[in-house]
Amino acid sequence: MQRFLVLDGYDRGGREGLIEAGATLAGTLYQNMIGHYRPKAQIDIFHPADADARLPDLSAYDAMFWTGSSLTIYDNVPAVNRQIELARAAFRLGIPAFGSCWALQLASVAAGGSCRKNPKGREFGLTQQLSLTQDGRQHPVLAGRDAPYCGFTSHFDEVETLPNGTDILVTNQATNVQAAEIHYENGRFFALQYHPEYNFSEIAALAKFRGQGLIAEGFVDGQAGLDKYIEGCQQLDKMPDDKALRAQFAATDDVLRETHKHSEVIRWLDLHFPAEY
Repeated sequence: MQRFLVLDGYDRGGREGLIEAGATLAGTLYQNMIGHYRPKAQIDIFHPADADARLPDLSAYDAMFWTGSSLTIYDNVPAVNRQIELARAAFRLGIPAFGSCWALQLASVAAGGSCRKNPKGREFGLTQQLSLTQDGRQHPVLAGRDAPYCGFTSHFDEVETLPNGTDILVTNQATNVQAAEIHYENGRFFALQYHPEYNFSEIAALAKFRGQGLIAEGFVDGQAGLDKYIEGCQQLDKMPDDKALRAQFAATDDVLRETHKHSEVIRWLDLHFPAEY
């Protein structure tokens, strides 16, 4: 039996905010997604941002999966620093890792790169025109991505500089580094800036969670615009074949069909854990 550790990057306040907004906790989203493809695996969730969290024995796990977070990676605070040190410990142990959003920023900083607030502003909902670089076209985890595609997203920070020797695998005009595989010390960490674990129901809840920021930044037109956006996301989640809703959100099968949306997850698991699972 494989043992997988899911690292939920949210602190307690962030998790409480998600629950209040009706969102699924980030760790649970990852646990459900990985469990769908590896149902025999033992999958544990750990909250490394919490000061009272007791660090598990990392050597007991075959892989680590890192979620998103509402923290900011360049803030010098214990909830962030604990996670950076944990990522470094995993690199030293050579534990393969996969993650999204916060995970890409965390792995980059842990290995010597840097992050910043994206000067182009927040990405939220869908990120469009994701394109493979030459290195990305050669990577087995991205073999199912042969054309510009879209993905779920929610972030306002980005990787500014990747660690030495790390290549950009996916990019677009909104965020230069949309995917990378970071090799550091003994480990390999494949990370996406976008979120394969999300669906439109989760985007609706995140819009509520991030509502005031989305209004202030002009992503939606006031509370009425926010409510309309949330309602549209909820409807599209229930009616993924509705052509008008698809057009409204510029949504394709890339995010509306699980095997498309989870392409990188499936291929990463098959690459590292190809046994009878």
